[in-house]
Amino acid sequence: MKETRYSICGMCAVRCPVAVQVEDGQPMWIEGNSHDGGMGASLCAKGGASLAQRRDQQRPAAPLLRRGERGAGEWREVSWNEAFDYIVNRLRPIIAEHGGRAIMLSDRGGPFADLRQAFIKSLGSPNYHNHDCACGRNAHHASKSVYGLGRKDFAYDYENARHIVLFGRNITESLKVKEVKSFLAGIKNGARVTYIDPRVSVTAGKASRYWQTRPGTDYALLLGIAHCVVHNGYYDQEFVARYVSGLAEFKNFLVPYTPEWAAGECGIPAAEIEAFCRELNEDRPRVIIHPGWMIARYRDSFYASRMIHILNALMGSIEQPGGLFYPKGPKDVGRSGLKSLAALAPAVSEERADGCGTRYPQWDKGAGMLQTAFEAVDTGEPYPVKAYFIHRHNPFIALPDTREQRRILNKLELIVAVDVNFSETAWFADVILPESTFLERDSILRTEKGLKPGFGRRQQCVKPLNNTKAGWEIYLELAKRLGKGECFPFKSIEDIWQYQLQDTGVTVADFDAKGFVKLSDKAIWHDRDTLKFATDSGKIELVNAKWEAMGVASLPPYVAPETPPAGAFRLLFGRSGYQTHGQHQNNPILCDLLDANRLWINTVAAAKLGIKDGDVVTVANGDIQGRIVACVTDRIHHEAVFMLHGFGTDVPAKKRSLGRGLADQIFMQGKLQEWDKAGGGLNLAESFVTVTRA
Repeated sequence: MKETRYSICGMCAVRCPVAVQVEDGQPMWIEGNSHDGGMGASLCAKGGASLAQRRDQQRPAAPLLRRGERGAGEWREVSWNEAFDYIVNRLRPIIAEHGGRAIMLSDRGGPFADLRQAFIKSLGSPNYHNHDCACGRNAHHASKSVYGLGRKDFAYDYENARHIVLFGRNITESLKVKEVKSFLAGIKNGARVTYIDPRVSVTAGKASRYWQTRPGTDYALLLGIAHCVVHNGYYDQEFVARYVSGLAEFKNFLVPYTPEWAAGECGIPAAEIEAFCRELNEDRPRVIIHPGWMIARYRDSFYASRMIHILNALMGSIEQPGGLFYPKGPKDVGRSGLKSLAALAPAVSEERADGCGTRYPQWDKGAGMLQTAFEAVDTGEPYPVKAYFIHRHNPFIALPDTREQRRILNKLELIVAVDVNFSETAWFADVILPESTFLERDSILRTEKGLKPGFGRRQQCVKPLNNTKAGWEIYLELAKRLGKGECFPFKSIEDIWQYQLQDTGVTVADFDAKGFVKLSDKAIWHDRDTLKFATDSGKIELVNAKWEAMGVASLPPYVAPETPPAGAFRLLFGRSGYQTHGQHQNNPILCDLLDANRLWINTVAAAKLGIKDGDVVTVANGDIQGRIVACVTDRIHHEAVFMLHGFGTDVPAKKRSLGRGLADQIFMQGKLQEWDKAGGGLNLAESFVTVTRA
């Protein structure tokens, strides 16, 4: 029997809508869901490799309990009952002595996190975290400081833009399929693209202008751009007069930061900066300056992102076709949204262990800040943290300084990893609970915001090949065994779906035809004469008194980045389109496409070291070192070296990728305790390494 099952891909954090062809209970083909329109009816290589992931024998096939030392890889396969009993028996004394607050959980966030937030909240803990400290917290908090709205409160109409400006936003490799198709459509429609990055990425190849900046000088370049824009009147004066406060102070602050000054810092000629600003003036308001996605890079990334948010406001590009728009939700069409599972658990009044909202009042509590939660594990302050659930998250490669992380997490009494694969962090856990692949599991419903809001469903397409479970099954069972069953009064995923859909006017059966439900057939745009912002003044605040009262200056003076020590290079990292997030280097198909990373090094710098293209080189920082093949190229700044992220695994179970390439995060020594003090994002591009011919 043949049938088509509509679902949501789970191979990365983008979660594209998919259609799966199933025959006699087996998945035979997967593609983008054609019902989602021209921008959605595609799939990237990762999604295409999901069938191979399901068949892969080098991933956990049943619950595992650790036998030897943490990280030694000595496991005992057990039943689900034994695994659940082990976890519950370890948690009960922790809760009895320290309270539920002693338990923390981290995941990759996203639309399905409500279930895990409900679980940790039901235990009486405020300590839910996602990965964003190593991704977009700087951009998020920068947005909050300007608009009072978070980074996900804005989206981008690339298709109708006249000018797209990307500071290291490697959009063609990141890889959000619908976003990339919209971006390419914008180029086809005549949009100019300015791409700024110390390295020539694939996105640079699509740009009409590429600037190879000195690493760590984005804020300097942006100050020079802002000076040129403001002092020449290259901005939407009507929009600014209506919606922006603090322009006079902003203009005065910018006086010394001329394009000529910026040129001396970042290496881009002043005449080019001025020509670019004239183009912005011609192209506004259909201008998009992306504030960054994975912007945990430099010590001043918060301020670089903040300046981008300000420039977008000056362009008048807010809620503007070809610019930025508010992603619309059910309320924007007069409908109720999905009911929250976390709302079923009692409120938790405990202070967060990571200090979000207390020690760091400017930081949002929602995503937390994992590096300061690790401080609590290490020090026991503000209270002991003793147990850690890690759901499809891999801090050992996502956060810096793996050795330091191991030292800290070894203080925990219980580490539980829920994952489809053997991640580096799961390998260090006490228990591995194998989650079914996305083809084999249902998930809670998600809200899909955009110009046409709606709801989406991931449904199970085929039965699990192995002794695995869906996340909802795992957390409901654990909550029940811990005496928190009243917070989850469900027996099936259908029960959960029906609860979520209360008052929406949508039924579970409505998802069968397309896999999603749209609440509007037409794109929804707000009236630009009645825009509202969530700041205290209700305006876009170039100077935010509330944030300044919390110790975060609105307009700090520029501080030049550290120059690499003699003989050293700043270490940069990034991604390819089909090895995103370090999850799939061991995938049977994707490993064949790209099995190892290489070290990009500038041609002139390499020649001084006697290094030729293809040579094996030794990369070192202190007592940490490793070998990798060199890629000698003009396409990277001479102060930096670069490697793709996610390689160099030391997990023996991942036989295809074991020891292939080199891991970047191991060289970021001391960086777990160093982050952007304003936005909270980790400083992942502030480490230096030496390179020698091996």
